[in-house]
Parts: sequence; structure tokens; C-alpha cells
Amino acid sequence: MTRVLHLADLHGSLADPLLDAMTFLNEVTGRYPDAVSFAPGRPYEEFFDPAEIHTHLDTYLRHLREERGLSGSRVRQEVFQYGRTKGVIAPLIARALAADEGIEADPEALVVTVGAQEGMLLVLRALCAGPDDVLLVSAPCYVGVTGAARLLDLTVHPVPEAGRDGGLDPGALRAAVRELRAAGKRPRACYVVPDFANPSGASMDEPSRRRLLEVAEETGVLLIEDNPYGFFGRTAAARPTLKALDGDRGNVVYLGSFAKTCFPGARVGYLLADQRVAGPDGRTALLADELAKLKSMTTVNTSALSQAVIGGMLIGAGLRLRDANEPARRFYARNMDTLLEALQTAFQGVPGVSWNHPDGGYFAVVTVPFRADAQALDDCARKHGVLWTPMDGFYPGGGGERQLRLSCSYLTPEQITDGVRRLADFVKERTPEGS
Repeated sequence: MTRVLHLADLHGSLADPLLDAMTFLNEVTGRYPDAVSFAPGRPYEEFFDPAEIHTHLDTYLRHLREERGLSGSRVRQEVFQYGRTKGVIAPLIARALAADEGIEADPEALVVTVGAQEGMLLVLRALCAGPDDVLLVSAPCYVGVTGAARLLDLTVHPVPEAGRDGGLDPGALRAAVRELRAAGKRPRACYVVPDFANPSGASMDEPSRRRLLEVAEETGVLLIEDNPYGFFGRTAAARPTLKALDGDRGNVVYLGSFAKTCFPGARVGYLLADQRVAGPDGRTALLADELAKLKSMTTVNTSALSQAVIGGMLIGAGLRLRDANEPARRFYARNMDTLLEALQTAFQGVPGVSWNHPDGGYFAVVTVPFRADAQALDDCARKHGVLWTPMDGFYPGGGGERQLRLSCSYLTPEQITDGVRRLADFVKERTPEGS
């Protein structure tokens, strides 16, 4: 007879309702494959051509031979063997960061990770030193970071966003830090997505970003800046990252990913951690070196083959991914414009329904006059053939019960318009008379 393990004897995260909610979302998507789906936050697949993978790989191999002068045996070693724990394409990433974001990065301060998700886990593992340590997050917040904190038994404290489109509120962060310290807790870091955040789509303007850095300097709380969507504004104008504004003051650990700017299947991201860590003997090392120690005991190294393909894409783009992603930016901007216009057309005059107006990215949030939970999602998919994401799972302190997230990245404009029409039929069906 197969041995039975009891859930109560396993780690508490396995019983977290959030995991059940995400499993349900995956299952409901599979049950209704013909539905218009606003659920996945994925890049548009028509941008990808499998034949180009070989071109990118050849570009990187040529770079190894001709620019770095590696012999045939060294090239084989670089691509086929276990690689350096901190990664092999860090110098290329550093050059792209300088060109795209104005961030001057020492390649030795970079760690190439298995997606940005591993970067989150490494940073939180390093900072989680005791039971009184706390991670501050925006509310609502990307479930990947709150999930990672749950795996590490790290307490999460929500900080509200400044209005529907304003991103994390610097004043609320300052107040939360004071509150936590008064309670004997140790706020360690604050996770923030300044541009077109998942799930809210909210962005911080430049004055708010500077105020947030002032709060970080004043309180000593480290900012963990995640920037997967920064290239995809509705206009080409770019706001400076927190890391670029902070310069060499060390208030920001920067997380980057090539999932949206190249392709997610490579599973390549990176972290820039140029802070210094002092040992008991007075010697200091880069935080990146300490994080690499943790990586060596988890994933060992990020796939050299995946890094080679991404490296070839970087070289092929002239180490300027922002310019290379301009067609994608225009596509996503058109999709967001289409989504907002469709919402205006479909819900004009419908009581109790409102939505935000993101400046770009993939996501928008709709507020409805009923509980937008898993059951409502299932009913909507079954009766009206449209899928979305309940927002309540994105609020670690509770909230979002009457909100739903719409992702417009994976659809055509025609599908967006049709999907919003179907959603409006469902919402009107559910909306009480006179509400």
C-alpha cells in the first residue's frame, strides 16, 4: 500500500488558499479552451519565430569565437558544461542596462537567474534572518513575491497604492515602517513594481519615485525593484527606474527579466545587487556574491544554453532591447487603448462598474458590484465564454473581492472587443437592479 503523508505534517504553504486559487484558475482555463481569455499575463505569441532561435545561438557562438577569442574547446565548455554560478552573459546585460536604462552596472554585481522569480527567492532568503523580519509589499501585489515569502516563512505587510493608477504610496511606506518598528518588528525590504504593475497596472510618476527613494534612505529599508514591463508604455517616453535615480547609494536591488522583452520560455532573468556586505572580520563583499552562494545550493547555475540564446538576442539588438521592443510596445499600447475604449463602450451607464486607466503594460482592473470570485469566474466562462482573474488573491491583507484583472497582452484587438462585450453581458446579468 502506498504510504500516505498528511498535509498537516508538511510545510504550511501547501495549505495556503492562494495556491488552490491559482490551481483553479489553471484548471478553468483548460476547461474552456475556446473562451476569450483575459487571464494570462503572457507576451503575444505571434512575435515568436522558432527558426530564429538558431540565429540567436549562432550570433552568440560567433561572439565567443570572434569577440572574446575563445578556442573551440572553450566555446564547447561555455555552452555545454556547468557554467559560472553568477552567469556567463552578465557583461552583455550590463551593457544593455547602460543603453536602455542609464544604469551603470559592474558585471560582477549581476547574478543571472532562472527567471526573475529565482531572483526574488534569493534576495528574500538572504534578508530573512529571523522571525521578526518583515517584507513590505504594495497592495495589491504580484503573487510570485508573496508566494516566495510564504515558502520562507517571511511575514508580509501590505502597503496601499496611491489611488487607482499611482503605484505604491511613499507616505504609506514610511508610516508602515514606523508602525512595524513600534511593534518590535524589523522591516527588511519593500518590493515594488514602479511601471505598469501586475496586477493593478499602476505606475509611479517621477516625483513619487524620488520620494520613495527618500523614504528608503531615511528608514534604511531596501527597495526591491522589479521591472518586467517598463518598455511597454502607451507612449514611447520612458520614466527613470528607481535604480537609475538612486545611483550608487545602494538603496535598490534591481530585478530584471527577459520573459517579456525576449521570450519567457528561456527562463532567464537577473538581479543587480551592488550593495556591500560586511563580515565579522571587517572585510566586505558584494551582495551579489552572497546571493550567488545561495544560488549554488539551489539551481547551481542558469542554463548556459538559454543564456546563449538570450545573449545572441542582445547582441542582435545592438544591446538596446528598448529599441528592439518598439514594435511590441506599439502592439501592447494599441491593445490597452482598445481595452479601455471597449470598457467605456460596454459599461457606460452600468451602475457600480468602474475601471482604472493604466499608462501601459498588460493589465487593467475592473470593479464590479458583486463578489468576483472563483465561482463567478466559472459561471462567466460557462455562460459567456470569457475568462479573467479574480483580484482577491493579490491582496495579502485582504481586499479586492469585487475586482477582476484583465490582461490584454495575449489577444488581438478584435478578441479584446468581443471579450469585453461578453464580460459586459455577464456583469449586467449579475448586477442587482438599482445598484
